Amino acid sequence: MSMLTLALSKGRIFDDTLPLLRAAGIEVLDDPEKSRKLILATNRPDLRVVLVRATDVPTYVQHGGADLGVVGKDTLLESGSEGLYQPLDLQIAKCRISVAVREGFDYAAAVRQGGRLKVATKYVAIARDFFSAKGVHVDLIKLYGSMELAPLTGLADAIVDLVSTGSTLKANHLVEVEQIMDISARLVVNQAALKLKQAPIRHIIDAMAKAVAQPAGA
Repeated sequence: MSMLTLALSKGRIFDDTLPLLRAAGIEVLDDPEKSRKLILATNRPDLRVVLVRATDVPTYVQHGGADLGVVGKDTLLESGSEGLYQPLDLQIAKCRISVAVREGFDYAAAVRQGGRLKVATKYVAIARDFFSAKGVHVDLIKLYGSMELAPLTGLADAIVDLVSTGSTLKANHLVEVEQIMDISARLVVNQAALKLKQAPIRHIIDAMAKAVAQPAGA
């Protein structure tokens, strides 16, 4: 019996994936918030879950450290998805990538005047593509921490970041001025694993697809 490994990241993706796994008859036996383990057992002896950073999920799956993974579309676009089979949009961990500026900043004028806009983001590739398609010159500043500080300290004119409710922006006196794209989490599969372990992987894909199509309580 060959072991299947599923890569998940802690937090919203982990929590939102559990009901879909349950629909496939899979229960994760450890709670990552209570346990320090990074490899979690499931009720199936042939399936384990590994907890990795969200940005590392595609790398684990690409290089065979995991057979399957659940990862946000934002991470796939930013870090590349070569060699990954993406059978399912899981419709979970939904949010959007948007441009935001501090209240009172005239974004429309800044974009129109053909000047250079300073943009702070961790989504450098996504921001570059978006602004170049609009013909706007930008200086991109890569940040890893709280983006909201950048316009407030004068480091940047605008930020490109994930937005779910918008309450963090509001609390920091920032406003969303443009929406770049909707984001949700995808199931990704290692292409070699799909050939070698086709039946068990197909079973998981099909069961999760059914669960996505018929949301709980529907």
